[in-house]
Amino acid sequence: ERGIGVIESVVAVLKSGGGYVPMDLSYPADRLAYVLADARPVLVLADAAARPLLSEALADVAPEARPRIVDIEADAGLWAQMPDANPDPAAIGLRPEHLAYVIYTSGSTGAPKGVMVEHRQIDRLFATTAAWSGFSADDVVALFHSYAFDFSVWEIWGALRHGGRLVVVPRDVARSADAFYELLCRERVTLIDQTPGALRALLEAQARSEGRHALRTLIFGGEALDAKMLKPWFADPRNAATRLVQVYGITETTVISTWREMSVADTDHEGPNPIGVRYDDVSLYVLDPQGQLCPFGVVGEIHIGGGGIARGYLDRDALTAERFIPDPFRPGERIYRSGDLARMRADGSLEYVGRNDFQVKVRGYRIEMGEIESRLAALPGVQDAVVLARQDAGDRAARLVAYYRAEGGAAPDLVDSVRTALQRQLPEYMLPSAYVQLEAWPLNANGKLDRRALPAPDAGDFGGRATYVAPRTPIEAEMARIWSQLLGVAQVGVHDNFFALGGHSLLATRLAMATQDALGVDVSLRDLFEGPTIARLLDVIFARMASEMTEMA
Repeated sequence: ERGIGVIESVVAVLKSGGGYVPMDLSYPADRLAYVLADARPVLVLADAAARPLLSEALADVAPEARPRIVDIEADAGLWAQMPDANPDPAAIGLRPEHLAYVIYTSGSTGAPKGVMVEHRQIDRLFATTAAWSGFSADDVVALFHSYAFDFSVWEIWGALRHGGRLVVVPRDVARSADAFYELLCRERVTLIDQTPGALRALLEAQARSEGRHALRTLIFGGEALDAKMLKPWFADPRNAATRLVQVYGITETTVISTWREMSVADTDHEGPNPIGVRYDDVSLYVLDPQGQLCPFGVVGEIHIGGGGIARGYLDRDALTAERFIPDPFRPGERIYRSGDLARMRADGSLEYVGRNDFQVKVRGYRIEMGEIESRLAALPGVQDAVVLARQDAGDRAARLVAYYRAEGGAAPDLVDSVRTALQRQLPEYMLPSAYVQLEAWPLNANGKLDRRALPAPDAGDFGGRATYVAPRTPIEAEMARIWSQLLGVAQVGVHDNFFALGGHSLLATRLAMATQDALGVDVSLRDLFEGPTIARLLDVIFARMASEMTEMA
């Protein structure tokens, strides 16, 4: 369990010359079992809280294949054997290129993979960032994040390497923004790291509290930031002495590769957010799919080289060769393909766009989720937004679903106004079918947005959906059945808008054919655009039929 035992264990492993593999007890047993099988550790340091999970994780492993487990609380003799003096690195053969830790990262697809980071990469991290981080023996640093998340490397060693104090934040406190803010004030914490998701909750907690903190630096990174969310921070005089620093980095490039100090002017920035400039020892390129440099302002994939590049993936040689590739501009060096999309600006800073694995195809169109999200987040009344392509049970095809939080927390339903505004800015194929308003984002153990925990939309989340009115005639009932089958929506009322329910031009063609086959009534695409509800469409059809009969007479 996170506490002093974690720090003792990490320090002990490193002093012995070994590399540590953090296993967070908040992870499910299946995840822990995978890490144990993949990393094949020679020793597992555990406490009483870990024992049940370890037993479950190793249930299917033969006794002779199980690693040795040492209970750091019960085995008092273990600590009695530890030398009083620090071991001499030379005496145990420890060198800068030796392994310091393996942190497992899932990425977007596939099995978790262990990223191998060496001592020299951690040395480089603190040497390179010293100009602005300013760690000293006077600092009080909060270990907020899971020790299985690479931000923890910055937190733990930022304090201990410089003689500062490390406050290990209990898990239940880390999960409560109000309790965490109270801890910051009580312990006089001077430096914290936050993901934007966790920072949103912390800003709201500060607004509810009269406490005053002692933060000199607040660092955030780990996921995309909407700078508008920082307006309350700059408006609160309690924060006047605190620097806000945005960083960008990846586990494979050892925590931080770019940085940028934020100001109040950033909160009025529209569009993708700048994520900073590279450090002097970092090679950073924005490359197209052919590996060529993108011109300024053109979106490409971020590639990072330099002293922070990890050794590679543990026992994944093919994946290491795929992602850690030769630097085309510096012979003999390597760069890492990040999977992040960005534009290089003329001033040398990066403008983050999104993930290349968040790029999806819907109805043959390639769509960047980041573009929809930035448009949505810029709308009046919307605080922040996320867009997914999802195919839930009953859906015939993937549909775009937008999730957003309203400014000021609980607010009137914005579905119809948001959709109407987006219709003026985006082509039809980029419009989400549903708009789900949330009070708070679901976060994972690392404080990042947990996209898998975002709920499926319900009937009220489809823009333009009126109060449900059931079919009143047999022909309305048959039309509702056809619409429901084509759209993958369980219940369709006679006043529900076809396009707001996820309909589009391709489905409209199929609807016209299905209606003709089932009812013997001709329906044109023009009819559907003029009458996008069942009630209105039938009015259009009957009016056209009456006109045709009049002309025939």
